Amino acid sequence: MIGYVKGILEESRAGKIVVDVNGLGFNILVSESTREELPGIGQEIKVYTHTNVREDDISLFGFLSREALDLFELLITVNGVGPKGAMGLLGIFPASEIKYLIVTSSSDKLSKAPGIGKKTAERIIIDLKDKISTDEIVTLSDIADNNEPAVSSEAMDAVSALVSLGYSQAEAKRAVSMVQGVESMNVNDILKAALQHLF
Repeated sequence: MIGYVKGILEESRAGKIVVDVNGLGFNILVSESTREELPGIGQEIKVYTHTNVREDDISLFGFLSREALDLFELLITVNGVGPKGAMGLLGIFPASEIKYLIVTSSSDKLSKAPGIGKKTAERIIIDLKDKISTDEIVTLSDIADNNEPAVSSEAMDAVSALVSLGYSQAEAKRAVSMVQGVESMNVNDILKAALQHLF
């Protein structure tokens, strides 16, 4: 219905933003990771949207990239994964990492997202593994930010553990990146060292 909304960011609060388009304010539901990437209030923004229609509600779910929107719409086709579950996944993992976790059958990591249990994570893998193009399969180094060195699977596990403890993904990645010698450390040691940078 509404492909995207482009206008001025008027409000940003937990789980929702308001974008002003020529005097009309659109309430758009977003994940916390999306909110962390937003420009400042009063700045122009373009948000790709999915319109969710129910008997008693019409909601807009927003994303800053077409890739994230496409993955959201793929996730909600899985039985048991509603919009909230899909937003939970995209709130703690980038779209590229979710695709990686699906194609590598990493149900344990997928199930760390709020609203996604072990069985639901396995169902996501079964339903979507064949729908993700081999061109979209990313390596661990691809998951790292462009300006950061490649990260080990132990470092990624430590980031996921910090997120499950309530830290934002940005905070978790920053803390892990500050750990010296992370390449040769196990998950527990990385986690302990990273926590020291968060206190």
